[in-house]
Amino acid sequence: MQQEVIIVGGGMVGLSLALMLAKAKIGVKLLEAIRYPDYDDADLAPYHSSFDARNSALSRRTVQIYQELGLWDALQEHATPILEVNITEQGSFGKARLKAEQEKVESFGQVIENAWLGRVLLTEVKKESLIELIDGVQVTSLTQDTDHAFIEAQRGEEALRLQAKIVIAADGRDSFCRKALGIGASVHDYDQVAIVTTVQTSKPHHHVGFERFSHLGPLALLPLPGEYRRSVVWPVPKGTEGEWLGDENDQHFLDALQQTYGDRAGKFQKTGKRFSFPLSQVLAEKQAVGRVVLMGNAAHTIHPVAGQGFNLCMRDAHVLLRYLKEQVNAGADLGDASMLLDYEKSRLTDQQRVIKFCDSVVRGFSNQNPVLKLIRNTGLVAFDVIPGIKPLVANYAMGLKA
Repeated sequence: MQQEVIIVGGGMVGLSLALMLAKAKIGVKLLEAIRYPDYDDADLAPYHSSFDARNSALSRRTVQIYQELGLWDALQEHATPILEVNITEQGSFGKARLKAEQEKVESFGQVIENAWLGRVLLTEVKKESLIELIDGVQVTSLTQDTDHAFIEAQRGEEALRLQAKIVIAADGRDSFCRKALGIGASVHDYDQVAIVTTVQTSKPHHHVGFERFSHLGPLALLPLPGEYRRSVVWPVPKGTEGEWLGDENDQHFLDALQQTYGDRAGKFQKTGKRFSFPLSQVLAEKQAVGRVVLMGNAAHTIHPVAGQGFNLCMRDAHVLLRYLKEQVNAGADLGDASMLLDYEKSRLTDQQRVIKFCDSVVRGFSNQNPVLKLIRNTGLVAFDVIPGIKPLVANYAMGLKA
């Protein structure tokens, strides 16, 4: 069978998009550089370079997409809903609170560990006859002509030459495909490293998520399955990460969490292994060239401060799916360049809004100027009391106004 689509990059975005296309009866070749793990233990999802130690806060829109794919029941087993969000700044008076009940929604989204999300997606992909999965493959060339896009790749000793009507490059922040096409990217280094782990607290989380701005960086504490388990994402200044990593620093890390967060969670009792990830914003100058379209972090890598990066990528994928289905129904070329440019144009407003918001929050709360601290804490108070603001922000956060 001739697959009409090649997806380069089999992380969470690539796997999700492959399943969307297969459901639409569109054949896919999915290429991934790293070999996927074999899941021998039904109760284990080991960390893997494609599904690492981080967690994803899935917006309501993303949950809806997985429901459409028939995957949500399997994912729900490993996810927990966010029923309330609290935003505070250490040592300041401002506080903002969003409650799902007040906004008349079931939840603001669901938190899931990437290791489990990746396992569920990979399991489903392996069952799908319309997806040919090729892992452990290094793409070495990407070219195109008027009728096809061509991939050359190496898998061990085997040289592959593949062709398709369209190539979707979801191969990450340092995308080979983006560079092969000569697409430039603007890069902003936040000079921060995200410390990521899971902790256990003495008080149950009650499905409350916290964003706590501190002098080190914005600490996100989100509920996980199990009453006392919470995920931690804590961006800290680059160069200080060694202070937080390693088993010998467990208690030091817990003490720092306690001091920054206070006693709302009770006592921080245990921490898992900490992992670190450098933080930067990488924005491709173009997202569609000829028969190739950039997707996921290859198109836009953003700061995790508001947990919007993966959700934005999922909305991109879902819109691209709609364009490709229209091409199929019309018997038209899946890789039509003008269609892909239309797709890119249709996504710019949503993308730019999210990118600007995340970047503004990071920059705004990084400045410790007393006047600016007063202004932003006054803003948090205003957010909490002025009618009409909360529903608007909540809908954007849930991905329902994209």
